[in-house]
Amino acid sequence: MLGSRGVGARVRRWGRPVASVLIVGAGVGTMSSAVASGVTTAGAAGRKVVVSTDLPLQGESSGASTSTNNAVALYLSQVRGRAGRHTVTLRSYDDSSTVAAGVWSAERCVGNARAHVAAADEVAVVGPYNSGCARVQAPILSGAGLVMVSHSTSYPGLTKPWLPGEPGKYSPGGRRAFARVSPTDDLQGTAAAVYAKKLKVRRVFVLDDGELYGVEMADAFTRAAKANGITVVGSASWDPRAAGYAALFRTARSKRPDAVYLGGVFDSNGGRLVTDKVSVLGNNTQVKLLASEGFTGYPAFNAMPQAQGAYLTYPGVPLSVLKARGGAPARFLAAYRARYGAEPDTSYALYGAAALQVVLAAVAKSDGSRAGVRAAIFSGKGITIPASASLLGAAFTIDPRTGDVSLKETTVETISRGVEQYVTVVHTR
Repeated sequence: MLGSRGVGARVRRWGRPVASVLIVGAGVGTMSSAVASGVTTAGAAGRKVVVSTDLPLQGESSGASTSTNNAVALYLSQVRGRAGRHTVTLRSYDDSSTVAAGVWSAERCVGNARAHVAAADEVAVVGPYNSGCARVQAPILSGAGLVMVSHSTSYPGLTKPWLPGEPGKYSPGGRRAFARVSPTDDLQGTAAAVYAKKLKVRRVFVLDDGELYGVEMADAFTRAAKANGITVVGSASWDPRAAGYAALFRTARSKRPDAVYLGGVFDSNGGRLVTDKVSVLGNNTQVKLLASEGFTGYPAFNAMPQAQGAYLTYPGVPLSVLKARGGAPARFLAAYRARYGAEPDTSYALYGAAALQVVLAAVAKSDGSRAGVRAAIFSGKGITIPASASLLGAAFTIDPRTGDVSLKETTVETISRGVEQYVTVVHTR
């Protein structure tokens, strides 16, 4: 997820390894790695290699990280610890700062990256959880040719032109080694505009909180709204330090919008902002309210009467959708429940296992070296996971030119009776 915004249940902001190595051999399931990855190999005896995970194991993200580590370990046991002719074991790293803080730490992320590079048996990393951590780790790992496949980072600049110097600065010497199985944040704005058109929105007023994340969401929404025939009647930044926003919404009212889009985070005085929106413009049926992921995962926001009926977006799809797709994700979730006694805390656990699918496919296709694994992902046709095996419920490919995933799915949900409720998944290009 993006690293330029505040903390929420889904908002992942922008070291030393945990002293445990998970040795996973025969266990649950009967798939071979060749079947799971859609790749076959032949030749001499393979290598013994390590794939590591790099996640915040303390604090508010610990549940999601534990579920992800569990899912990764389960999947590797299902393929009997094999990737083609190579034997694979897991190693877990913690990139959180302290139990009290419980968030990723730049110091720990840098320390972990150096430890990954120094561990000669490691050929790939699954993670990290936070885009900010990826931004400091990617140059170090890329410089060493060590692949990192993230399950959740969504900051666009890691893989596409965004801020000055991006994404090149994450690939020193042009040796790209960062990939991901989650869609990028800029697609949220596009998806929100596509869904706004389905809601018959014709005129929209766009707001951002002045921070990088909020501005990028608002800009992406504005571009997509115009492309979808929606008139952007005005735009502005709200000051998170302001006592109120009635004047701002009186200006918006003069433009006669039938919707307001918020690019930013609830932490940026979002409660007062939404209260004043409803006070001046009417409830979210009268003038619809759409907002980016920075407003998801906040019980305080969900409980607000003024939040009811708002539409929110976030990258990827929830567990309920993955389960409903049947096939590989449904079978995997059943196996997860059987082994751990409950479902994962987050759908990102399955995205973590999907990232491992990419890594194992690359290992199987390679000679078992770091260079071989990187080349398998970032050259030729790259890596494709077929629909029959995909834990995301559909075939997907990692684009060897960028490291981005071909599945560009954004979830739309609404606030109803104080709860975030799934509405649909929007597919964008």
